[in-house]
Formats: sequence, C-alpha cells, structure tokens
Amino acid sequence: MTDRPTTPLLDRVHLPADLKGLSDFELERLAAELRAETIAAVSQTGGHLGAGLGVVELTVALHAVFDTPRDKLIWDVSHQCYPHKILTGRRDRIRTLRQKDGLSGFTKRSESPYDPFGAAHSSTSISAALGFKVAADLGGDPGDAIAVIGDGAMSAGMAYEAMNNAGHEGRRLIVILNDNEMSIAPPVGAMSSYLSRLYAGAPFQELKAAAKGAVSLLPEPFREGARRAKDLLKHMAVGGTLFEELGFSYVGPIDGHDMEQLLAVLRTVKERATGPILIHAITKKGKGYAPAESARDKGHGVSKFDMVTGEQKKAPSNAPSYTNVFAETLIKLAETDPRITAVTAAMPDGTGLKKFMERFASRCFDVGIAEQHAVTFSAGMAAGGLRPFCAIYSTFLQRGYDQVVHDVAIQRLPVRFAIDRAGLVGADGATHAGSYDVAYLANLPGFTVMAAADEAELVRMVATAAAHDSGPIAFRFPRGEGVGVEMPETPEPLEIGKGRILREGARVALLSFGARLQEVMAAAEALAAKGIAPTVADARFAKPLDEALILRLAEDHEALITVEEGAVGGFGSHVAQLLAERGVFDHGLKYRSMVLPDIFIDQASPKDMYEVAGLNAEDIEAKVLAALGVGQLSKRA
Repeated sequence: MTDRPTTPLLDRVHLPADLKGLSDFELERLAAELRAETIAAVSQTGGHLGAGLGVVELTVALHAVFDTPRDKLIWDVSHQCYPHKILTGRRDRIRTLRQKDGLSGFTKRSESPYDPFGAAHSSTSISAALGFKVAADLGGDPGDAIAVIGDGAMSAGMAYEAMNNAGHEGRRLIVILNDNEMSIAPPVGAMSSYLSRLYAGAPFQELKAAAKGAVSLLPEPFREGARRAKDLLKHMAVGGTLFEELGFSYVGPIDGHDMEQLLAVLRTVKERATGPILIHAITKKGKGYAPAESARDKGHGVSKFDMVTGEQKKAPSNAPSYTNVFAETLIKLAETDPRITAVTAAMPDGTGLKKFMERFASRCFDVGIAEQHAVTFSAGMAAGGLRPFCAIYSTFLQRGYDQVVHDVAIQRLPVRFAIDRAGLVGADGATHAGSYDVAYLANLPGFTVMAAADEAELVRMVATAAAHDSGPIAFRFPRGEGVGVEMPETPEPLEIGKGRILREGARVALLSFGARLQEVMAAAEALAAKGIAPTVADARFAKPLDEALILRLAEDHEALITVEEGAVGGFGSHVAQLLAERGVFDHGLKYRSMVLPDIFIDQASPKDMYEVAGLNAEDIEAKVLAALGVGQLSKRA
C-alpha cells in the first residue's frame, strides 16, 4: 500500500488568516514550499530574487503571528516582497511580476490591502510605520505597525531620523532589522562593521554555549552569579547599545531562518512590547537556492533563468550598454587626469563604477545608501580641487536634491553628475523612472544639463564634463544598450550650449533632446515617404540652450516640435520660454512639445511604456501631421 501524496500546504493558504490554523512544524514546511514557489516564479519573470529568498521564514512567521492587514507590515525598499505577495492573495498572478498589467515588483497600495505603504526607495519604512502608529493612537486604522528594514537601508540617515523620533515618542513600534550583511552591493561603512561585531562569530557562540552548560554544574549559590556574569558578557559582546540609546529595546541577534526562534520572539513581542522595540534578525540573501547563494550579488536582480542551473537567459546584443560606455570613458580620462574621482551610493555595479573602482581603488568611493551625503561629499572634493563624478540613477538623485541646490549649485562647484537610467526604465515601473531630472536641474542657475542621443554622444559628454570647471554639470543617459554607432577614439569636449543639425528639411523642424533621437529619425523617414521632409536637430543641451539654433529653426519653419523623455517643465518648457520672450509666437510659429504625460506609468517593456507616453516614432509622426494640419492619422494604422 502506497502513501497518499501530501497536499502542498501552500495550496491551502490563500490569505494570511489561513496560517493561524497551522502548527509550528507546518509553518516550517510551508516556508520551504514558499521558497520553491518564489524561485519557480522568478525563473519565469526575472526580478529581485535573493532578497526575497532571505526573508521567507520571516515572512511566514510575521503573517502567522500578526494580524495583517489590520496590523501594518511595511517592507523597506520592498524588493524582498515576492513571498509576501504569494501569501497575501496574489499567488495566482505571481508570474505576472514586473510585466505590463501585472503585479508590481514592489509593494503598492493600489494593488492590495496587505501593502499598506508603497516603497521602492530605501530607508522609509520606520518613518511610515511611526506614522501609522500615531494614526492608530489618534483614532485612525487600528493595529500594530511593523517595519522590516535591511542592514543596507540602515546606512541612510532617514532611518536614524525616524528611530530618534520613534524613541522620543515612546509608542509601541516594532522594527525588524533584516541583517544579511548585503544590500545590493556589500554594505560599507561603520554601521556595517558595527552590525558585524554584534554577532562576531564562533568564539562568542562557543563561549555562550559553554557558559550555558557550565551553569548547571555549579552549586546553587553560585548559579545566580554565573548567570549575571554571562548576561554582562553578552551585553559587552553583542548588546544593542546604539539602538537602545535611540530609545529602542533591543532583541537579538536571532537566527532569521530558525522558525522556532522567530515564532517565539515575535509572539513574545506581540504580547509584551510596550514601547519601540528592534528585533535583530540574521539572514542570508539568496537562502536555499545555490546559484543565488554563490553569486557575488546573491541573486539580487536576475533575468529569466533555468531553475536547475541558475543560468540566466539574456538576449544577445552587439551594442555596448550606456553604463559600460560611461565607465570605460571615465577610466580612460582618469588615466591621464589624477584629479578625477568617482562616487556611488551603494550602486557600483549598476552605475558601472565597479570597473573604475578596480582600476582606481583610492579614487572611487561607495558611500552606501546615502545620496544626500554622496552629493555633498562630491561638493567637498570639488571645492578641494578634484574633479568628482557623482554617478547616481535619476530616480535616486531626487533624494539628494536639497544638497544639489545648496551645496553644489549655489556655490557653483564643478560636480559632474552622471545620471543613469534616464527616461522610462521598464519592469521596475514608476518608482524607478528617470522622469524629472531635466526639470529639477535645468531650473538651477549656472547648471549645465546635457542628454546623450547615443553612446558616441555619451563619450563626448563624459569628456565635456571632465573638462568643465566653471560650475556644476550633468549628463543623462538611458538604461540598456546603445544603438550601435561608431565610437570616437579620442573624444573632444563639446562646445557648451551648442546643438547640431542632423538632417536639413522644410516646413517642420524636429528638435530632439536625448535618447528619443532614433525614434525622431524613424518618424522623419516615415514623413519623407509622405512628402514631408523635416529638419532634424539634436539639442544636446537643455541648459544653456542653443538659442541661435532654436531661433533659426523657428524662423525657417512653419512648425517646431521638441521631443524629450522627461516631464513637463524640462527642455521643451525652456524652449517655449525662449520663444515667448523673443516674440516668435507673434509671427505664427506652430510650436508643440512632446514630453512624458502627467501620470505615473506602470511597469511594462520600455517600448510599451513609451507607447503609453506617446513618444514612439508613430506618435511623433502623428504630432507633425496634426501640427501641419495634414490630418491626424491613426497611430496604429
């Protein structure tokens, strides 16, 4: 007689309430099934794998002990939230992760009541959790507030601002420090060292075990003294002094993969905590999947992959990535200019600076998830006579905007901002879109703002920035591969504020700023086939504008259309201001500005996102025809 196959526990769990009837042993079994389901799903979609695998047991334990969504569970950054999504009614859609009309790769309030707070940037969870707790205490939504924050996110000042406030408030608040010794890159700095010392390895663990055994052998009068000595030793070795000074009770470190230990601690905290408490859980990023555990980034961000081998399925490309072009150019320039330095905020791989770091270790600085510090640190180096390149994604540079204004722009310091991931970036969606940098930088006096139309232009702009010592300068470039153009061997710096004409035509001028130029050229070809031959120009600069070029295009054409991959208020708005001030509109110019729409565009392929934005070649063609009164053709005809 054969044993009946066991029904997977995960098939019985549709919402967190279903965990309440499971035994502790079954919860441990469920965690194993949840880990397997997460791996299977991400193998088909790609996404953030390692972070989620590191919190599987913690996810199960939190939902088993607390009463979500009444209790507010807030994941910092939230790239670790895939197991959470599976347990909260979204398993049937988990294979739509990061796809058009599918699940977001991050927590999202509009997606589920189990996502009480949306996230995708780091270090916000404790602030939000404290806000929820105050709301509950003042008659809002009831329940506990639990913030789960990684050790990498604890390198940002906002986390300590929140903890300081929470400690002062003294309200019941639960913070779980998910300490895996690794954010996206290995964490850097004093905080990482401090956390490492909290559980500094075998000698203390062995001493702790020996002390526990030895106490039972002592005569009763001596046992209490031995216990006190052991407690003193424990606090000297691993006490959470920093957190306690901020007003938090400290528990830990505990094994974040030991279900029995997790459940015991969480249940005790739920029943007894009165004020703010921090639970320090040690986890392993990529836990339970060998290819992720052995990867240098622990499987942080992966493409679709083979589950057996872990081999990722990446589309071949003949063109170099923009990020690599930036890095290689910067290295080449730094070889002859010892003043060039580079700064990244916990993204050495993403920004390409890992290569620079390998070549010039003493001149490259990873400051952790601390964009504000990165900007002012760069400003200090510039004031000291160096030529710093501050390489930060467009969406993350927003976090350091006050420092860009006060510490860089007002002092006219020549910090070079290398802005990666400009425009719409695809699967990460609205939280990672580089939509606003042109608008928020070009309004600052003395700032030079450039955008690369292709990888060859990017090389020239890196050289331009390196040679520019008269104030702050920024150049933006998109995610992904270039267009395959020939690269300059020895790039010459561009003349500041000068664009270029690529194609002479009549009636209408298309003035492109940035990487939509290929779509502009495709639209021009389609229009030429209809008997309309546009002039095509590449502005190169949003600030200072090439006024002579713009005014000439306006004078020589019936219509002028600007195209950019940024929000209103950017390049096109500056062009409109120039035309208005010079009275050009008084002479009947038909001016149109194509920008990103005034919405947040959800995740999809970049092409699909630009279709939503109306910035693909057919959209540009339709805009020209409408401006000239030829007739609005169907975009998809």
